[in-house]
Amino acid sequence: MRFRPGARLDPSQVEDRRGSMLGLPGGGLTVGGGGLGLVALVVYLLVTALSNGGLGQLGTLDGSTVAGALPQYTVAKTVFFTGSTPTGCGTASTDVGPFYCPADKHVYIDLGFFDELQSRFGARGGPFAQAYVLAHEYGHHVQDVLGRLTAGTSQQGAQGRSVRTELQADCYAGVWAKHATQTGYIVGLTKADVADALDAAAAVGDDRIQSETQGQVNPETWTHGSSAQRQHWFATGYRAGNRSACNTFAGAI
Repeated sequence: MRFRPGARLDPSQVEDRRGSMLGLPGGGLTVGGGGLGLVALVVYLLVTALSNGGLGQLGTLDGSTVAGALPQYTVAKTVFFTGSTPTGCGTASTDVGPFYCPADKHVYIDLGFFDELQSRFGARGGPFAQAYVLAHEYGHHVQDVLGRLTAGTSQQGAQGRSVRTELQADCYAGVWAKHATQTGYIVGLTKADVADALDAAAAVGDDRIQSETQGQVNPETWTHGSSAQRQHWFATGYRAGNRSACNTFAGAI
């Protein structure tokens, strides 16, 4: 895959707390070969897909407009940090990995996680795998807007609400991936690229992490779902290209 060269983006939805060397404030951003340009493009595409190209009302992932009295869609800013940073959900450290905070509606990520995804979790990596990680967190923002992020997300277990919430975010990431190619900003997407995203989803499955760190698997303590479940729901969203296919809260998962 490749990103459309020369695309002009507004990086105002990205806040860089690592320092001023990347020069986020002011002007547009020309997408080039990776780094901030790559991440900003992913964020831009996510915002476009989730808001239907505008922020005046909530848009669905399948490009249609949600009818009815729903809250207005607001951009979830993406914050880059290193070490630790204050958030609306308390102080975050690099150890927690990428996450969405519903209290301030920001996505937080230490970009070093992308290296860790390969070195610690054994994923192949690649730009589309990185896009999956961000898309998953923005999926949580959609859940938040729709009122699906509740206190019940702490319920553990292979069929628990926490796992169902995470798998729906994986499915939303798949829906985004389907539509990202239709915008023309991502071109030449191959089966290998999609496989990289699926590989990343599998790498952070509860069963795989428990097996490698504890030497045993305990489904009763799962919070994110198994490798197979995470791959399945990303693939479901990608095939369907429609948010309605992502109802992980009904039936077995």
